[in-house]
Amino acid sequence: MKNLISVVGPTGIGKTRLAIDLAKHFNTEIVSCDSRQFFKEMKIGTASPSEEELAEAPHHFIGNLSVEDYYSIGQYEEDALQKLNELFKNHNTVILVGGSMMYEKAVIEGLNDLPEANAENQEKLQKLMEEEGIEKLQEILKQLDPEYAEVVDIHNHRRLLRAIDVIWQTNKKYSVQIAISQDSRDFNVIRIGIEAPREELYDRINRRVDIMMEKGLLDEVKGLEKFKGLTALNTVGYSELFKYFDGEWDLDFAVSEIKKNSRRYAKRQLTWYRRADDIHYLQLGYSQQGFENLILWIDEQFQK
Repeated sequence: MKNLISVVGPTGIGKTRLAIDLAKHFNTEIVSCDSRQFFKEMKIGTASPSEEELAEAPHHFIGNLSVEDYYSIGQYEEDALQKLNELFKNHNTVILVGGSMMYEKAVIEGLNDLPEANAENQEKLQKLMEEEGIEKLQEILKQLDPEYAEVVDIHNHRRLLRAIDVIWQTNKKYSVQIAISQDSRDFNVIRIGIEAPREELYDRINRRVDIMMEKGLLDEVKGLEKFKGLTALNTVGYSELFKYFDGEWDLDFAVSEIKKNSRRYAKRQLTWYRRADDIHYLQLGYSQQGFENLILWIDEQFQK
């Protein structure tokens, strides 16, 4: 069985470094699922890996497009799977990295979307659980979808809630719906996250924006002004500076807005990842020992 190690986490937390360290350890290659780093004209504002970093391990889907190219998430799913098939011919393990939540989902699960959580259903199930215990949820799931009840972690109430909610919404067995999306994935997925106290993460984000400005973000954005109507450029770090060039905002305010919007984006990412129960977390600033422990843990997850 081939293994895909997916490195996730909010913007500015150090995913690039961890992905490179893992790629070097497993002597393998990196596939990016950062939808902003696809564009070659946007290196600084998207914190694309530097030339030095790119030289440490082979990367794919970094700077492979122009902002003028139209590129959909469906197209990316197809391209990324094709690339993985290629890479798996020579490697047992490949690294996926990036904070674009839906792009990671496209690769590891596929895009045939299960419905979002229904608040009413969730409330009803939560109440049942409080009044009659998790056994009640186990019983409901066994009746609705005995196949899924066989394989799910029966003590994980979040998984039970999710499955019952989806079945209620769609009138279809959950086991059938997830089988459709996972059938096409013949590799084992291991998700690794990096976490940090929120204050520390926000400090890192603020500092990173200052570094981008020092590296020449202003010139990069100036050079892209004629493309500012394109979707690729309607993004943090670019839209704020276009307002500065238009005379709407002064520079200090534009930079503080980039920091604020980057923090907001990180908050959305944290909310998204918090909903997952299959991410193994490493603390920011992990030691060599921490990295070695991670490798031991990954080895245990490999499906031979």
